[in-house]
Amino acid sequence: MKMTKTLLATTALSVAAGAASAQDMADEMTIVSWGGAYQESQVKAYVEPYIANNPDVSVTWDESSAEAVAKLRAQNEAGNLTWDLVDVTAADAMRLCDEGLAMEVDHDEILAPAPDGTPASEDFGDMIVSDCFIPQIAYSYTFGYRTDVDAWNGNTPDEICDVFDLETFPGKRSLEQRPHNNMEWALMCDGVPQEDVYDVLETPEGQDRALAKLDTIKDEVVWWTSGADTPQLLADKEVVFGSTYNGRLFSLIEEQDQPVAMMWDAQSYDLDGWIIPEGLEEDKLARVLDFLYFATDTQRLADQAKYISYGPARQSSAPLVGEHAELGIDMAPHMPTNPENASNAFVMNYVWWADYRDDLDSKFQSWLAR
Repeated sequence: MKMTKTLLATTALSVAAGAASAQDMADEMTIVSWGGAYQESQVKAYVEPYIANNPDVSVTWDESSAEAVAKLRAQNEAGNLTWDLVDVTAADAMRLCDEGLAMEVDHDEILAPAPDGTPASEDFGDMIVSDCFIPQIAYSYTFGYRTDVDAWNGNTPDEICDVFDLETFPGKRSLEQRPHNNMEWALMCDGVPQEDVYDVLETPEGQDRALAKLDTIKDEVVWWTSGADTPQLLADKEVVFGSTYNGRLFSLIEEQDQPVAMMWDAQSYDLDGWIIPEGLEEDKLARVLDFLYFATDTQRLADQAKYISYGPARQSSAPLVGEHAELGIDMAPHMPTNPENASNAFVMNYVWWADYRDDLDSKFQSWLAR
């Protein structure tokens, strides 16, 4: 049965207080995430320790986060909810919340306080961008490039507009097959100041301007749909430039020791976190809440940064970020929030994208087909 708000509050408080018994909880969860190095960091930091404490629980992974909005819409329409917990971007969390497909939560009721007693809502602060969104990490979209391209004649790309410079930096590029970031970068490289990008992009003329700039490199673009694509394309020398999540590039560079470097200029900040699908049965919701209380506490979010270079969403977690669990290198310099990396960062406007994403998705796909 679906849970009423009163039952949700009661269950949340019981779970948060550790009072819910194992008999009240489902013994399995289907968790939706992004696959690759990021999902592996979740497995190591959250799921394996949780299962060690709850050995009767099994977790099934679904790597469909990139399609979470469409798939949750379809599940809702079919009356067949198959997911228990979903990892999404901030903008997608807002869309799902607005459509009633994600559950509204009281962060202070269902999440652990900081070690010093600071309520969760204060510890997460501005990263709570929706009543349905439970933040995990701050990350960025940025570019990696191969460091062994003979055709570049010793030149090294160091600014975002080098992506559009086919004369100095010839070769294939990989870009995500979605409008966000691509259109902002295109406008910046067509002369629009960062602070004006969304005002321009809000107009049909601004959208056409962004697509016209992308037209200048379209023939040299390999389009990606999975976060694993660009690292593989770079490793295989299929592209010389590629956008992806900074943590994926960290894995490629530091863990796989590929001849690739990170270009931090105009890295696009974003947030990622959990939503609970609306309509979970009581025992499933109880298990999800128990897991979330554990997986989003101060230590667990800091632990994730041992495996991937994403900044933990809690303020209290930041001082606990140390060395990579396997490489023994200091992780702080590899974070997108490191001052040396963030000198010209671009903050994605996830509120804007929550409003305009469906329309621009349609326009962008039509442009791709031309």
